[in-house]
Amino acid sequence: MSLASFRRTLFRALIGLLALPVYAQAPDRPEPIQVAPPMRRVPEPAANASPADLEKEADTLRAEKQYLDAIDYYQAALVKAPQSASLSNKLGITELMLQRYKQAGRNFSRAIKENRKFAEAYNNLGVIDYELKRYGPSIKQYKKALTLQSDTASFYANLGASYFARKDFEHATQAYAKAVEIDPEVFEHSSHSGVAAQMASPEDRAHYDFVVAKLYAKMGDHDRSLEFLRKSMEEGYKDVRDVYTDPEFADLRKDARFAELMKSKPMAIPE
Repeated sequence: MSLASFRRTLFRALIGLLALPVYAQAPDRPEPIQVAPPMRRVPEPAANASPADLEKEADTLRAEKQYLDAIDYYQAALVKAPQSASLSNKLGITELMLQRYKQAGRNFSRAIKENRKFAEAYNNLGVIDYELKRYGPSIKQYKKALTLQSDTASFYANLGASYFARKDFEHATQAYAKAVEIDPEVFEHSSHSGVAAQMASPEDRAHYDFVVAKLYAKMGDHDRSLEFLRKSMEEGYKDVRDVYTDPEFADLRKDARFAELMKSKPMAIPE
């Protein structure tokens, strides 16, 4: 065999080896290791289970963040109760937690089709628009929810988040103020039917926390005001010295803890 023929034969052999599938192998085992497919954590929905039982199990699974299993149970419940707006809304929320925005939107729309006055479903459609940075449409959805249910703090908080994202700080502050008026703890917990506001940048988060600190100061809630003021400083809010002149902080400035906080000058925490 000539040298050229030998090289061609060797090249073909190497190409053949590269074409073979690659398996992860243990050091002392000649056979390939196959990874088993993921197993279902809970039994499949029982065929004879009632819609109420399926919904209850789905609620539990969702609370435990077992979203895929929860979806199976909500879907099984909807097969038996297809006109349930509540089930469609819960299924949409679960899809939303997995960032399946298209599927979630279909379920929220289905809930509204079954119940035109379902305020939470409009709010949740607004959450999808917000997450996709469609702030104008999200504001319309939140306002629709509020026309149907005007005493829900989370709706106002979500509305404020959309205004804030558009740099419309005046309307954002008004919406946040209404949210705090209804529920002073609205910024410390998330709604069961919505998603907490996500600020796009550290600067926005710092400004957001300063606005919330101002709202709590105006209400006389010094503990929460100081908490959010500290967060704002840690996030590097550039206009933090407005705290010395804004009238909403007048009473807070008399609190000894305020002087201690400002003296300590919390350093901005890097991202």
